[in-house]
Amino acid sequence: MHLPHPTGLVWLRRDLRTYDNMALQAALRECAQVHCVFVLDDTILDALPRADRRVEFILASLVELDQTLRELGQREGCGFIVLRGRPQVLIPQLAQQLGVTGVYAARDYEPYALERDAAVSQSLQALRKSLTLVKDHVILEQRELLTQTGKPYGVFTPYWRAWLARLAATPPHDASADDMPRGQQLAERPSAHRQAPPTLEALGFLPTNLSALAIQPGERGAQALLNSFSNRLDQYDQTRNFPAIKGPSYLGVHLRFGTVSIRQLVALGYAHHLAGSTGATTWLSELAWRDFYFQILANFPHAATGAFKPEYDQIAWEEGESADRLFAAWCRGATGYPIVDAAMTQINATGYMHNRLRMIAGSFLVKHLGIDWRWGERYFAQQLNDFDLSANNGGWQWVSSSGCDAQPYFRIFNPMLQSEKFDPEGKFIRRYLPQLAGLDKKTIHAPWTASQAALAAAGVELGGNYPQPVVEHTRARARTLLRYGVVKKVV
Repeated sequence: MHLPHPTGLVWLRRDLRTYDNMALQAALRECAQVHCVFVLDDTILDALPRADRRVEFILASLVELDQTLRELGQREGCGFIVLRGRPQVLIPQLAQQLGVTGVYAARDYEPYALERDAAVSQSLQALRKSLTLVKDHVILEQRELLTQTGKPYGVFTPYWRAWLARLAATPPHDASADDMPRGQQLAERPSAHRQAPPTLEALGFLPTNLSALAIQPGERGAQALLNSFSNRLDQYDQTRNFPAIKGPSYLGVHLRFGTVSIRQLVALGYAHHLAGSTGATTWLSELAWRDFYFQILANFPHAATGAFKPEYDQIAWEEGESADRLFAAWCRGATGYPIVDAAMTQINATGYMHNRLRMIAGSFLVKHLGIDWRWGERYFAQQLNDFDLSANNGGWQWVSSSGCDAQPYFRIFNPMLQSEKFDPEGKFIRRYLPQLAGLDKKTIHAPWTASQAALAAAGVELGGNYPQPVVEHTRARARTLLRYGVVKKVV
């Protein structure tokens, strides 16, 4: 059988696995031999803090992936090539060096990625080589799912119904063992490119607490989490909102870097959904939200930097020294509201924040402190292990009421009530704010309501080892309603 390319190159980015890897499968179908490469992109690396769990996660995943490819190829010279620099330069250079005529990659949707891939494609065309981009990160992308009037969806509920209908028409399918790479097709690397992936130190980064957090990178780590979650999937709707309970899948970072296949997750969720599992249906809707935000970014690119609803850019946010002080208190978990502070302590210590807490902490920043949602978006982008531009942007616009399908501007979470409802025993607060552990399950949600005797007995000193509230809820709510008055007429 004649194949389009004698030799191809798979450019791995956020798809660090061999199982159900669409770019790898496309290359294997069309190339007699296949090389694999990952580029540590200086444009991205230079913008990160020197201790970053995501870099450590990627490097560990690359080590595992390199081993997997060598085992599949059954030759020590297999494995993949790791380069550092600018992909716009390195990918065309490598394609020329290896004599490949076709380069394959999974499509990415972020603004920088689009510019990068366009530049690489242009350079490859000048060398008479092609760049083939395939869908991998999502179930449905860009304009695959449109309204009856041919427009992209801007509201989730009808999108969710159409998304489910598409699944019913084309059931989700992930790869089988027959789709795994065949060893003879994995090309041996030139000797100059057989070095192992670099260490953190070689990249100029510092070790983090990733291993202490028991976060296992790579495909094996993802499958271990998935196996654990599959046993509690059917209870997901009952457990997902309580941060002290092991409810979520914790697969966010694996989805972000593609160490697990979205099709594998949707196939699992859909099978349980068809069997009548309300937990699976709820989880499946969360995966659909992920697709939804990806298509929002693709079809409404202005939302990446401004409000999805442009009229919300008229809001006058707090500025100056007071805003800086309030934002700093929020960042370090020192607002005086325990559920918010525990959430911020969690993200700072682990790079993870429970989804319910993301809503509570985000809403507090915007609607209690009056801080521009973009400040919080940037902070989460720096801290979250699973940071994804589309979902992070969508979530922050949701809490600020400026996005598609957002909560109404007048809906302002009461952090004490949220805390009492979703951490009723105060277990999560005690875990991350041990200085409050001696308070009872009522006052732990609002320590300023405790008597002086109760505070003293619990070893809590307001303004000492735990801060006084930086704002008062009722007054903050009133200010927010005034602040949002500029958009009242369009809501």
